Amino acid sequence: MDAPDANIGYCTQLVRELDRDRYVANLFAPEAARGALMALHAFNIEVSRIREAITNPLAGEVRLQWWSDALIGDARGDVKANPVAAALIDTINRHSLPRPTFFALIDARIFDLYDDPMPTVNDLEGYAGETSSALIRLGTLILTGAAPGGGGERALADAAGHAGVAYAVTGLLRAFPHHARRGQCYVPQDLLKSHGVGREAAVSGQATPGLIAALADLRNLARRHYEQAMAALAGVEPANYPAFLPLALVPGDLARMARAHDPFTRVPAVSVPGRIWRLWRASRGFGNGVR
Repeated sequence: MDAPDANIGYCTQLVRELDRDRYVANLFAPEAARGALMALHAFNIEVSRIREAITNPLAGEVRLQWWSDALIGDARGDVKANPVAAALIDTINRHSLPRPTFFALIDARIFDLYDDPMPTVNDLEGYAGETSSALIRLGTLILTGAAPGGGGERALADAAGHAGVAYAVTGLLRAFPHHARRGQCYVPQDLLKSHGVGREAAVSGQATPGLIAALADLRNLARRHYEQAMAALAGVEPANYPAFLPLALVPGDLARMARAHDPFTRVPAVSVPGRIWRLWRASRGFGNGVR
């Protein structure tokens, strides 16, 4: 196996192990695009899990800076020795992916390193847009090779924007118990304040009516973006659908969390076969409003 194939193989295994939803979604993409999608999503895994591997935020910022430097050729050491970085740079070059989008995603991930509060709902939507929505848009560029500004760009941009927010907020809600245990809270302060909840109370492990109401509002936010994404997808070319498939998991995840009694207890995800079935069903009819 030559180096490029080995790098893609490494990325594929990483995505399979740590981001099963996107892994399965990528399998519905044309074979020629799968390797690049795996490289993109392996990169996302690497930058999103930095907090788990550091002892202080500054060390995390150094790691994020390494990725920025790697994309402009200034990283120390042999970038090609890192299989994810090597595969990503090859993917960027082959598909002419916009580097500024990657830089914005890396910058957004700095927030993950600290315990600072998320100030407003708008800030949360911006964070999701620069991370989750950006991944979807980059995925569509890999799938279609279409440069921004082409036909259907408005619908595609709207669909990617809303889908990314819906999927990211749902993921943050699923991870709420984990984040709370380490003193981190992605629930916007303005939302908490509207229900009389302070940030410290939100991570205290004690469920209150105000916190439960704030989380319900956050689920409603995800649902609104989901519906807007589905409406926009009606104007998107089917070739782009694989980048959007994880969106199909949002309604079920939100429904299970809504039925939970304790927000600090992790809600089990639907079974792997069940998630695969939902992704398959979406791949057959996203443009027809399949839920």
